[in-house]
Amino acid sequence: MSADRVLGFELALLAGAGVVALLLLLVGATPAAALLAATALYLARHLWLLWRLARFIRRQHRLAPPFPAGVWGEIYRAVGRYQQRSRKGRKRQIRFQRRFREAADSVPDALVVLGKSQQVEWANPAAAALMGVQWPAHDGRRLTDVFAQRGLGEYLEAGDYSRPLEVAADHNQSLMLSIRVAPFGERKRQRLLVGRDITKIFHLNMIRRDFVANASHELRTPLTVIAGFVENLSSSALTPEPHRRPLSLMDKQTTRMRTIIEDLLTLSRLEMQDTASNLAPVNVPQEIEQVVADARALSAGDHDIVVDMDEDLLLIGNQSELRSAVSNLVFNAVKHTPPGSHVQVHWHDDGGTPALRVADDGPGIAPEHIPRLTERFYRVDKARSRASGGTGLGLAIVKHVLNRHDAELSIASDLGRGTSFTCRFPPASRLRRADSGALVQVLRAR
Repeated sequence: MSADRVLGFELALLAGAGVVALLLLLVGATPAAALLAATALYLARHLWLLWRLARFIRRQHRLAPPFPAGVWGEIYRAVGRYQQRSRKGRKRQIRFQRRFREAADSVPDALVVLGKSQQVEWANPAAAALMGVQWPAHDGRRLTDVFAQRGLGEYLEAGDYSRPLEVAADHNQSLMLSIRVAPFGERKRQRLLVGRDITKIFHLNMIRRDFVANASHELRTPLTVIAGFVENLSSSALTPEPHRRPLSLMDKQTTRMRTIIEDLLTLSRLEMQDTASNLAPVNVPQEIEQVVADARALSAGDHDIVVDMDEDLLLIGNQSELRSAVSNLVFNAVKHTPPGSHVQVHWHDDGGTPALRVADDGPGIAPEHIPRLTERFYRVDKARSRASGGTGLGLAIVKHVLNRHDAELSIASDLGRGTSFTCRFPPASRLRRADSGALVQVLRAR
């Protein structure tokens, strides 16, 4: 109905009420009583239609024609259209929820939605098989009460979810789970926990580590024997001159193989545990000085190595592992840069965070290679790396050492301008020389 027709109908009702008032005046009613009676009739229609609309809405009945005329007809039509849109929206929402539920139920990973207090609000069927969390049976219960894993509560409270938590499920010791958490919702107060079955990957990694460790250990003895005989033959006066060059090449290659085996054994040892052991105050400046002295001997004066460090800044960690990381970074800078290059070694406190930076002005590394530099045996230039004596394991060792010390490695490089490797250690590992004595006493007491 058009606006003019609606207004005309309401005016007609008012006119009808006026006619009723006039009739009442003709039959002897007072003006006030006549006006009140006419107004009451007009309002009675509005109140009845309003009560009828409220009843429809309260009972969630569908408004359907015929609609009353006038303004209330437009109101009824508008409410009817809203009801229709609302029904369509609810149907779409129900279909979406059904599809989401079906999709979540088909995911092989455990999905658990946690509330603000780490209580279970929803879980898919895979969570029951992998984590023993059943929904709705465990609705409202804290996750740590249902899935009581050592370290899980601390992991959830810490709020640092950059690394997954790997746990062996208590309810099924044959399962190895990788747990990741993603905050969401208002102020990121809710959590979506994803538990993935990594049992096969875990076992494969164990087999790989055992194989590498055993093979490297078994190869060490025969290589030592071969290296001994080659060395004796090379230095013997009875060895014919034509045989000396082949023996020298054999000696270099056996030395290279022994270096690879030692690096593989070091990697295997580092992978046995996630965190460093035998923690103690480490005199990093002293370790840097010794490593730089060895690097200068390796360079034979072909590189300019500059050291800039805070002599009073120490570190809590494993001395042998940290020395291995420092030596690999510095030796790589010497081995993989041409003669005449400059190498800078910085050790400073960067805003409460101990940081080691090794930079060179060599040829640099292309951006596509940087993400893979810490992979085992990965080389940017295979021919040049082998010529320089690299094993392709140095940066992998550095990465594992830093992971065990909760540190991070960042790599920046520009082709033709050089490369820098920065190791940032957690503030908790920072130590000043003046405080090292008291800390040693505490560690010994433990």
